[in-house]
Amino acid sequence: MKRLALSLGLVVLALIWFGPLLGSWRESFAAHMLAHMGVIAIAAPLIAIGLPSRWQFGPTMPAALPVLASVMELFAVWTWHAPVMRAAAEASLLATVAEQATFLGVGVLLWSSSLAASGERRHAAAGAGALLLTSIHMTLLGALLALSPRSLYGIGEVTCFGTVLDSGQDQQLGGTIMLFVGAVVYLVGGLSLVSRLLAAPPTAATHSHDEGNSAAL
Repeated sequence: MKRLALSLGLVVLALIWFGPLLGSWRESFAAHMLAHMGVIAIAAPLIAIGLPSRWQFGPTMPAALPVLASVMELFAVWTWHAPVMRAAAEASLLATVAEQATFLGVGVLLWSSSLAASGERRHAAAGAGALLLTSIHMTLLGALLALSPRSLYGIGEVTCFGTVLDSGQDQQLGGTIMLFVGAVVYLVGGLSLVSRLLAAPPTAATHSHDEGNSAAL
């Protein structure tokens, strides 16, 4: 299972990084957003699941790490979608490499820390909170881009998926992709951790605490 997840994650990365999304369609914001979502919402969780056990987080992982990783991803995503940074990534291969490496790094860190099977309820709670926080900021940015009355990225026409779009349509499509891929994937991930947390039996420490309270009563 781990090998399959890792292999699928690497295949997704190869299709994104060496395909038309960052090649012949690189000037399209919608193509960029599809590449972005593919990296952080599809490839990153698959790679996080498929990492060898020695590279995965264990019981000693700080409980706050998933939330910190979520904040790092928020900073990375909003920074790289500033118009000046988007223009740099379109114009420079080096900037594109830095952008994609940042997305992959923070994505794998967030997913691997959030999904860490540590057996600690506080870790599960932190992971759920981190993924839900990420879903919220993805939803906000996607909505802002899709509903913006003016184009923030370019003024001309672009070709994406074989279709010619003006800059406004291209941005709206990109924002919609973020809403229906990024926001939804992180929401589902967060809710799955919440359900796991609610279904988990109380820890021994919790039993001892409850028994102590009962004895005192």
